[in-house]
Amino acid sequence: MSQHFEPTFDSLRTYSAPDWFRDAKFGIWSHWGPQSVPMFGDWYARNMYIEGTPQYEYHVRHYGHPSEFGYKDICALWKAERFNPEALIDRYYKAGARYLMTQATHHDHFFNYGSKINRMNSVNVGPHKDILLMWKQAADRLGMPFGISEHLGASFSWWRVNKGCDKSGPYAGVPYDGNDPAYRDFYHANEEHGTENPGDASPWYTSNPQFRDYWLRCVTEMIERFHPDLLYTDGALPFGEHWMGEQASPDPAAYRHGLEAVARLYNTSIDVHGENRAVYLQKDRRPEIYSIGVLDIEKSQLPGIMPEPWHTDTCIGNWFYDVHYPYKQPAQIIEMLVDIISKNGVMLLNILQRPDGTIDKDAEFILDRIGEWFAVNSEAVYGTRPWHTFGEGETRVKIEGFTEDKTDWNRSDYRFVTKDGAVYAFMMAAESGGTAVLRSFADRRVTSVELLGAGPVPFVQEMGILLVSLPEKLPSACANTLKIRF
Repeated sequence: MSQHFEPTFDSLRTYSAPDWFRDAKFGIWSHWGPQSVPMFGDWYARNMYIEGTPQYEYHVRHYGHPSEFGYKDICALWKAERFNPEALIDRYYKAGARYLMTQATHHDHFFNYGSKINRMNSVNVGPHKDILLMWKQAADRLGMPFGISEHLGASFSWWRVNKGCDKSGPYAGVPYDGNDPAYRDFYHANEEHGTENPGDASPWYTSNPQFRDYWLRCVTEMIERFHPDLLYTDGALPFGEHWMGEQASPDPAAYRHGLEAVARLYNTSIDVHGENRAVYLQKDRRPEIYSIGVLDIEKSQLPGIMPEPWHTDTCIGNWFYDVHYPYKQPAQIIEMLVDIISKNGVMLLNILQRPDGTIDKDAEFILDRIGEWFAVNSEAVYGTRPWHTFGEGETRVKIEGFTEDKTDWNRSDYRFVTKDGAVYAFMMAAESGGTAVLRSFADRRVTSVELLGAGPVPFVQEMGILLVSLPEKLPSACANTLKIRF
């Protein structure tokens, strides 16, 4: 039995990520809940209370004014009537995913499991199903590590807008339903944050001590109920500064609740498994903070190899189902994964679910194409580690906020990983019948080159340059892989 952690930075900084996480490389996220009901994307529960936003305008015209039909009523409409986690998990596994992340609660304060603390949950309201339990049972059947995401920390101040009212029009001055005392526990007693500047979502974390205690009780319930292998916090370690730099907190005591939750996560894993196999993900990029777990980077990447594993979370489209939002193409997703794992990263991909629990044909197409790529190239993904350089070629992914543009790779671009003495070179823009030219092997003699999915291929090594002849038909539509031995 491993030694237990104390809820201190000194103790938790001795953490190291488990091998299963370093080996898995690719996971799928069910970022799903009542905010999928309008099929109008992320932050609906907030923006429906901000006069003039597209989601507000849609809500008023489709459901009614938020003084009469509020977010609690959206929650009642969520039925998840066609939710089939067993079928979905089989499809996700076939697509290459080796861990599952599920959403326990978003900033909307609705819990996707039968909470004893929060009555507004998926067992009591809406689906009348324990969504997380159903997901966990499906993941356990395939032996997939199971994770939960909590976005609760920001909820108290994020949702201050539900206490407002319209400034103009037929409902000017009429309070939104967040003022209803019958739902004060759901909408939060957050009047202290006011309703001015509703477009500004700061502060991310409230200083309200009662809410911080509430957050810890809820997250403790999640940990004790599900024994997750991953716990994701949408923000920095609570309740310090926001990961983008706002709200600097010079007081180490501000992190007390977060440290207690992380220690509980790890110690529960030790009690269940005899060792800590849990991963805590948060977004503060300072090593003194993220070293208590694994650094998560939302919808972006890192420029080079990091000594410890890190994590990217991204999505095929918007965060919640959105009929207006285009999807990434399979090739872009695969190329992102390759670039991330070459730098010691792991990638989590949100597959959008409609309110009934199903995924659409475009999502199925993306999963099928990714699965076809994994069927050929998985050897170069699972269980690999970074090589001494992540790649060659001048092209770099764009790292700018939450930007995820498709990278314009060329034939000189490669990404490398290694396993069992071999180096795997992903060709980011190879052409059928062409020649792959690699310059990173000048200091060693190559003895064999194999194209995954096609077998051995001819090569010559001259003047420190490796030249590999490629067949007329490449086995994969993108990111074909050379296995190089010395």
